[in-house]
Amino acid sequence: MARWTGDWLSTLQGAGTDDTELPRWRGERFGLPESGIGSVATGGSRAVALIIDLVLASLLTSLFLRPNFQDSALMQSYNLWSVCVWAVITIVPVSFFSFTPGMAVMGIRVARLDGATMVGVWRALVRAALTFLIIPAAVRNVDGRSWLDRLTVTVVVRMR
Repeated sequence: MARWTGDWLSTLQGAGTDDTELPRWRGERFGLPESGIGSVATGGSRAVALIIDLVLASLLTSLFLRPNFQDSALMQSYNLWSVCVWAVITIVPVSFFSFTPGMAVMGIRVARLDGATMVGVWRALVRAALTFLIIPAAVRNVDGRSWLDRLTVTVVVRMR
């Protein structure tokens, strides 16, 4: 019987069998290269892309709502609008182009494992919602895929 953690907490106990053998590099199980274009993106580049997207959302919000750190009600509204702007600049581009502005800067994109070219709206929506919760995006398996990648059957790969 399989453990409830699956391959998230792989142990060396079952490393000798075919179905639980640890890959030599991230993405090997999916036929992805070890390095270069098409290889699994690192957690660091994903984190920097998220930070770029958050800063961009804040800057775009600042065009319409001037932040005032002394006014807590205004800042609460500002933060809510920043989250909404972040959701839009995350969901729409990923749905149609497979990357956010931050991902484009970092040279990474979201790829579907079934080979389809577009990620699609529901996958982008689920990815954004789970990224908002932080923990599902931070916990990775041996292939470098987070919970949101596993749930949406995607992987984040390098474009350059």
